[in-house]
Amino acid sequence: MHCTLLGVPVQSGTGRRGCDMGPNGLRAAGLAEAIAALGHTVRDVGDLKPAPQRPVSHPNASIKALPETVAWLDALVEKAYELSAGALPIFMGGDHVMAAGTVAGVAGHAKDKGRPLFVLWLDAHPDFHTLESTESGNLHGTPAAYFTGQEGFSGIYPDLVAPVDPANVCMVGIRSVDPAERTGLRQAGVTVHDMRAIDENGIAVLIKAFLERVEAENGMLHVSFDVDFLDPSIAPGVGTTVPGGATFREAHLVMEMLHDSGLVTSLDLVELNPFLDERGKAAILLTELTASLFGRQVMDRPTRSYG
Repeated sequence: MHCTLLGVPVQSGTGRRGCDMGPNGLRAAGLAEAIAALGHTVRDVGDLKPAPQRPVSHPNASIKALPETVAWLDALVEKAYELSAGALPIFMGGDHVMAAGTVAGVAGHAKDKGRPLFVLWLDAHPDFHTLESTESGNLHGTPAAYFTGQEGFSGIYPDLVAPVDPANVCMVGIRSVDPAERTGLRQAGVTVHDMRAIDENGIAVLIKAFLERVEAENGMLHVSFDVDFLDPSIAPGVGTTVPGGATFREAHLVMEMLHDSGLVTSLDLVELNPFLDERGKAAILLTELTASLFGRQVMDRPTRSYG
């Protein structure tokens, strides 16, 4: 498989600094080397730079860094579309607002190929706020609402050429949802599996059902992996920790199932904040999970010491 790495050092969507170091944190943890060791071709094209800022505004006074964030999205939609044509792109973030650009871009490529795009959203949060509903004003809470075509983004975020059908979005690991998001998710018809669903059914059952749908519809699959999908005890390097996340074993199982399916066509790795990490613990784990997605088996895993 041919893979392209792109760094997206955006942090304007979050209220904390440090996510802009995420791409280099993944590089330092050996992401490219781990994928190449499995027999894949890896090309790192460096870091994206934002487009020129547009004079955008919104009446919601709580919104932070709107022109700066939109400049990143303008550049990223175009770049994600471009990279999707030649290889499997891996977008190294950066905060989760970048998914507004990555998913919009790869959705355009899927539309060109006449195939539906599906999104597996591995996150503690659904990020389903609109520009009107967000109270924190942190725009990393908006990407899923945007790329599924919810109202209120037109003329501000990049024009959406190929909205993702909300029915094609599966969110797993959710455990922090605002009231406005809960209403929006229910009305849109997004599949949401919170941690209770995982506890009651087992994560394999939920992932298997979704992958069967993707395969049955000849879909392309974008995986958006937020570090806070994981329990903070095993992945501390994130600014939005929520207790009770996925375990080491659950996360590796998901990635191994994704590899076995052969359906993944693009990947986000987001919200890694090396400034908050402990000796690279989260960066190394995220690298090892990505290796599982690209074919590393249980017997191949090295022993790690953090002492």
